Amino acid sequence: MAEYSAHARRIHDDLPVVDGHNDLPWRIRTEANGDLDKADPRAALTGFQTDIPRMLEGGVGAQFWSVYVPADVPNPFEQTLGQIDLVERMVARDDRLASAHTGTEARSIRDSGRIACLKGAEGGHSIENSLDNLHSLAERGVRYMTLTHSDTHDWADSATDDSQHGGLTRFGREVVKEMNRIGMLVDLSHVSADTMRAALRVSDAPVIASHSNAFELAPHPRNMPDDVLREIGARGGVVMAVFFPGFVVPSTAIQMVTMFEHWRDVRKLLGGDEAAIAAEIKEYEASLDLDHGSVADVVDHIEYIADVAGVDAVGLGSDFDGITITPAGLEDASCYPAITDELLRRGWPEAHI
Repeated sequence: MAEYSAHARRIHDDLPVVDGHNDLPWRIRTEANGDLDKADPRAALTGFQTDIPRMLEGGVGAQFWSVYVPADVPNPFEQTLGQIDLVERMVARDDRLASAHTGTEARSIRDSGRIACLKGAEGGHSIENSLDNLHSLAERGVRYMTLTHSDTHDWADSATDDSQHGGLTRFGREVVKEMNRIGMLVDLSHVSADTMRAALRVSDAPVIASHSNAFELAPHPRNMPDDVLREIGARGGVVMAVFFPGFVVPSTAIQMVTMFEHWRDVRKLLGGDEAAIAAEIKEYEASLDLDHGSVADVVDHIEYIADVAGVDAVGLGSDFDGITITPAGLEDASCYPAITDELLRRGWPEAHI
């Protein structure tokens, strides 16, 4: 275990890390077919980035679990419900976890020494163009929906696919308004810059980016331009800094601009074999000479977002177990104190941290 300053450790003992995006449920599905006995996060999970002991060590007090399924799977709404079932089974197996649906519930769970577990749907394809399905996800405890994943779909443009709608269609705008009405956060990670701006025009509530960084520092289309950062902050929203080196390190971002195009090609070639797809992507990334960066590079994004959007607009969205490479010092869910330690070294006041 890395050693951090006593000040950083004290902060972590007192205040919860709230992480906006973790893909452990999908990783359990792809590597263990959703079998929690084969991939049990109650104990150390070799080869994974997340398990409950490491979350506790890292000071995690609230975690949004992604209930992601790819856009090309059959019946994505039904399969998203299956991922919700998986999260609920995972939470029910361990008394150190508890489900939360509101901030008040999350604080109460944290005060009891447990980790508050919330759910986010990653990709508007999961509702299959149905507001009724959106309502069903909300009723099952989903508290944000990312408007797209890596693919443009019928009503919203993705950052990493061809633009078809100039942002949002009329139905896409209806989805945003309905999310406002039922109290589901609009998540702008993965969407095109035009979709970001369209959603901000439509939304009456603050929006989030569950796992995104600053485009100005790392020019990957998955990251957010300054005007969007500024508007999210002005509207009371939160941008949660992501740890994936392709969205962190400038040179790596440039190298990985086409990674989602390659991912789509691999998916077409390998069909629905999710384990084989994951292995191929891991091998592909390992074959590249990529700068993984360090915790300092992630903190550069945190500082930049704070400067542009305001310190209240900064969050963390690790994307652990949805990524195969990590910056040095942020290898797994035990490592969040490294961020606090780096911020302290840079002179950040504790209140801002």
